[in-house]
Amino acid sequence: MKIAWGISGSGDFLQETISVIRELVKRKDLKVTVFLSKAAVNVVKWYGLWDALRGISPNPLLEEGPNQPFIAGALQKGKYKLLLIAPATANTVAKVAHGIADSLVTNAVSQALKGCIPVFILPVDQKAGTTVTVLPTGEKLEITVREVDAENVEKLRCMKGLTVLRRPEELLELIEK
Repeated sequence: MKIAWGISGSGDFLQETISVIRELVKRKDLKVTVFLSKAAVNVVKWYGLWDALRGISPNPLLEEGPNQPFIAGALQKGKYKLLLIAPATANTVAKVAHGIADSLVTNAVSQALKGCIPVFILPVDQKAGTTVTVLPTGEKLEITVREVDAENVEKLRCMKGLTVLRRPEELLELIEK
């Protein structure tokens, strides 16, 4: 099976998602094309995960614009069985929830949905209120998830062809099917 995996600029769930994808690549005949937003490149490197990511996909595609590199055509033509966006920032979630496709990640979602390719998205800000995130240093940081961000996640749950994941481990169950 071949999947496309888009990463937006969040460190939350990043290590866990990479670990799950690496495990799936080992256990299954899974081929992964990774593409990253401009912010994701910085975050992946900041968390020290660039080499781990390249172990999954040796030549990740780096955003130059909303349609560069050109992944939309491959998605629409069914080259990939599914599109995974993980982790997805509140910004990415808001854009997808409101039909804005002005980045590589959000345009990929738009084009995959147009081509009836299933989209799975793992938002980092799923529930309003206080939560704790872990920085690359291991230090914990308390942040507040805004109500509007949680509402956008709920909008995603209502979108046809799109499934919202709650945690990275759900990917194991998804690919096993």
